[in-house]
Amino acid sequence: MPINSSLLIQYFSYFSILKFTESVFRSVGFSGSDAELSARLLTRADIRGIDSHGVARLSGYIRLVNAGRLNPLPKFQWSGRFPVLRTLDADQSIGFVSANAAMMECISMAETFGCGMVAVNNSNHFGIAGQYAMLAAEKGLVGMAFTNASPLVAPTHSLDRMLGTNPISIAIPSQKSKPFVLDMATTTAANGKLEILQRKNQEAPSGWIQKSDGTISKDPNELRSGGALRPLGSFEELGSHKGYGLGSMVDILSGVLSGANFGPWVPPFVAFLPLAAENVGKGIGHFFIAFRPDGFMEQEQFLERMEKWMTTFRSSQTIGEENVMVPGDPEWALEEQRMKEGIPLLPAVVDDLNQLAAEFGLPLLKSI
Repeated sequence: MPINSSLLIQYFSYFSILKFTESVFRSVGFSGSDAELSARLLTRADIRGIDSHGVARLSGYIRLVNAGRLNPLPKFQWSGRFPVLRTLDADQSIGFVSANAAMMECISMAETFGCGMVAVNNSNHFGIAGQYAMLAAEKGLVGMAFTNASPLVAPTHSLDRMLGTNPISIAIPSQKSKPFVLDMATTTAANGKLEILQRKNQEAPSGWIQKSDGTISKDPNELRSGGALRPLGSFEELGSHKGYGLGSMVDILSGVLSGANFGPWVPPFVAFLPLAAENVGKGIGHFFIAFRPDGFMEQEQFLERMEKWMTTFRSSQTIGEENVMVPGDPEWALEEQRMKEGIPLLPAVVDDLNQLAAEFGLPLLKSI
């Protein structure tokens, strides 16, 4: 009978995890500023409750550095043909650094011209998409972030893995409430959710994964046997073709338009998997947008209307005892809770971090 791993969860302070993560990035050659930024953006996933994209992935980034697929000291190359549209060649940067630079450029263009868009190529995995959209919302702008990812998803009616989990995020400021933050994969579940289930020795819900022959599987290890994730909707009668369409849109904006790899050619996150035999571009791609609401109405009027929208939806009649939330509410609540109570880590993640500590001669993390 499997051990209930939830009984073995340990809690760690956010600041101890942040400091440890920054030290690991410095140990593999990141500049001080890039190590600090990458650590802060990586651990943002942990405090917002998106455990699949936090420090559980730290060792994966380090393996990419060791494999020569992630450049700890990139030199960015910017290009553009119009004032509000730019492209960034990220020189194999970690996605945290390139994505942050791209969104900050979008914000700068938006503040000057009303809107800004940046396409990024030659990058790597950038963690949770929501945090880049939130950068714009913090400035009173509407922000959007997209990225393509390793091909793990079979289009509707397909056996082949052609798309990544390809997330979509939009953040919108409000008058009193925390920003509206939609941050979603275009699959029924992100691959990181499968990794969590693997660590907990639990089954996946029906519809998340298909076997190599296209039939449904509940085994979270199925991808290792040639299976695939399913698009959002899981089944065609439940709208999987719509999830497929959304994932395709993200891939086109992030990959085709940016000059990055797209579709089945996007490089895998795990360093032990080989790159595709050919490339159709450079690295992983991202796409960012920021624009000013006051281009459409007075800023305060927009914020008042947005606050009205959020309070109206939150106060709608409920089916049961659960409150109605707007996108972002659960994560904002978890962020406040985890900053006070600490971040829960599964034993497998703690072991992984302790191995990194031993490798780089760093002190072990101490639980609260």
